[in-house]
Amino acid sequence: MTDQTKQTDMVITPSKRSRLEIYLDVLRVIGNGTDKATRIMYSSNLSWKPLKETLNFLIERNLIEARNVRRSKRYYITAKGSRVLEYFKKLQEKLVTE
Repeated sequence: MTDQTKQTDMVITPSKRSRLEIYLDVLRVIGNGTDKATRIMYSSNLSWKPLKETLNFLIERNLIEARNVRRSKRYYITAKGSRVLEYFKKLQEKLVTE
């Protein structure tokens, strides 16, 4: 059983992601170079409304920035966002290895 699943009567079902997990997933997707909203939406497995709320949350906290490129909005991770991702990556490694 992984941290993404829970066992119920011998049937393994996916568990719901926390807000923190969603924020980190979106940060990872953007940090890996995906900058268009629809691609971010598909890669992070979110629907449109939760994605927009998540992007706004991350922008307000200066973890990502939105830029207008040609006639579309593109999203880029900031230095602060990269530090947050690195922090949680190190934390996850410590929790798994200890």
